[in-house]
Order: sequence, then C-alpha cells, then structure tokens
Amino acid sequence: QVQLVESGGGLVQPGGSLRLSCAASGSIFRVNDMAWYRQGPGKQRELVARISSNGYTNYADSLKDRFTISRDNAKNTVYLQMNSLKPEDSAVYYCNARVVRSVDLRPAELWGQGTQVTVSS
Repeated sequence: QVQLVESGGGLVQPGGSLRLSCAASGSIFRVNDMAWYRQGPGKQRELVARISSNGYTNYADSLKDRFTISRDNAKNTVYLQMNSLKPEDSAVYYCNARVVRSVDLRPAELWGQGTQVTVSS
C-alpha cells in the first residue's frame, strides 16, 4: 500500500501565506517527480508546480512569482509555499507523485486526498 498524505490547508486572508505538505508513504522503492495541482469551483484541475527528484522545478506561469515548490527526499515529502495569496487561489490542492513500488518495481502514479485552501477576508 502506497499513499500520499497532505496537510496544511485552511482559511487565510488575502495577502497571507500558507505552506502545504505532502508525504509519500508505504512500500516505495523510489519517488520520482512530485507535483501540486489545484481545482477551483467549476474549474478543471490544473498544474501548479512540479519538482523532479534532483530538484528541477516548473511552475504555472501565473504562479511562479508567488509559489515555491520544494522537497525533502529523505522524507519523501513535497512542500508548496504560497505567498501573497489571492481569493482566486481558493481551491482544493492535490499532491501528485510518480513512484516506483517496492513490491514489484513497477511505476505508479499517486494522488493525495486533497486539501482545501480558502482565501477570504
């Protein structure tokens, strides 16, 4: 059993900051790319940021000045630091990871359960 567990969402005022965390656990041989997606009300899920196992990152163009993705490979954990938050950033944020399973050395794509971020005064 492999899974992603997210934490750190909540309610924040416009201009505030939040840090999301997502840990991969279970029988994992290797964690490759990790990423954050989000889905706002009535919208499609969109990529926020992705980070490779050696630290290369890419961001949605509209977010790269305010959001920072990072990871701790020793903990199989990815983070999303979100600054200067706006009401339009309100969404459910999902963690995503591409892993190799220990049980059979086959690749798998994992999704977290989602964490709600609400930006409102």
